[in-house]
Amino acid sequence: MKDTRATAGTPTLFTLTTGPVNCYPEVLSAIGQPVLYDYDPAFLAQYETVVLKLQTALGVSTIPVILQGEPVLGLEAAAHSLIAPGDTVLNLVSGVYGAGYGEWLRPRAQAFHEIRVPYDDVIDPAAVAAFLGAHPETAVVAVCHHDTPSGTINPIAEIGRVVRDHGALFVVDSVSAWAGMAIDIEAAGADLLVTGPNKCLGCPPALSILAVSDRAWAKMEANLAVPRGSILSILDWKEAWRAENPFPFTPSVAEINALNAALDLYLAEGPAAVWARHARTAEATRAGVKAMGLALWAAREEIASPTCTAVKLPEGVDETALRDRMKRDYGVVISSGRAETFNRLVRIGHMGPTAHPIYAVIALTALGGALAGLTGRNIDIGAGIAAAEAVMRG
Repeated sequence: MKDTRATAGTPTLFTLTTGPVNCYPEVLSAIGQPVLYDYDPAFLAQYETVVLKLQTALGVSTIPVILQGEPVLGLEAAAHSLIAPGDTVLNLVSGVYGAGYGEWLRPRAQAFHEIRVPYDDVIDPAAVAAFLGAHPETAVVAVCHHDTPSGTINPIAEIGRVVRDHGALFVVDSVSAWAGMAIDIEAAGADLLVTGPNKCLGCPPALSILAVSDRAWAKMEANLAVPRGSILSILDWKEAWRAENPFPFTPSVAEINALNAALDLYLAEGPAAVWARHARTAEATRAGVKAMGLALWAAREEIASPTCTAVKLPEGVDETALRDRMKRDYGVVISSGRAETFNRLVRIGHMGPTAHPIYAVIALTALGGALAGLTGRNIDIGAGIAAAEAVMRG
């Protein structure tokens, strides 16, 4: 008999998704602060302070840019700004988001190429080196660092060294990786790294964060096709961080307050400590998944993300039914796959406030219980929890 109990009214107790993530309480409190006039001297001073604090958090020598929209704005702006007429562009595709980025890159490139791998694998830097050797005219290389619908991490440091040695500019989508793992942006040769506070910093989705190298600024300033006077303009915001300078248009004051609080939390805890708890939460989750007899999506565990665990769906299990049951019976919400990975995997997020190993236990309990209820299989939830706790103790 079909189970007709509705899930829509079941309260969500734990949002363990890959974003948007639940916000830190301090961030939610900051959003409730008074919204100052953007030209109030107090806000102008605060904005400058936040941008400089962000520079410290990013670990870069150049001043970052904040665009007033969730990170998809930053990614599209990068494609419009960094590709000049006549450019040859290489897009590295290891998942749905990397493939999707090509749709913004392709129309702006004179010649557009891709290196593709299966969506459970990552890009081989040697393949990038071989391509660039055969195509010395390549001006821009783009990669999705953490292709979230697959839960895999591309080796951007190794790829970046290859790109920098070649002389091309390197665009990195690190939306769901930065602040959740160690990333030396400048050592990786990232000329324009796009991220946001709505993943591992535990903020709502409203801002784009861009780390921009001197080489990228020079390319944009020389690019006659670069957007100006536009929501997509990066150049318009280059000097807006200074308290004495005007904004191109009204910034999201409440979201700047939230970002300020999130940066304070991140820097006070210490980036290395933040990265460590993300990694341990993911490790505990992966250990529990395997102990319950389930399989990870990533072809090799060493390429699995510390900010997301992608779990293969057992044969015959519908992902929507599984996630609905997790919410109905346990109050736990996780993420589905996307496009080519939809109904092939589910994803448990370890980002920001939920990057604590105890959430691995919650996720495993809900996942195992829902699977057992759907399939009638004996899922050894106890073994999964024991494996996760062994990681936590270790």
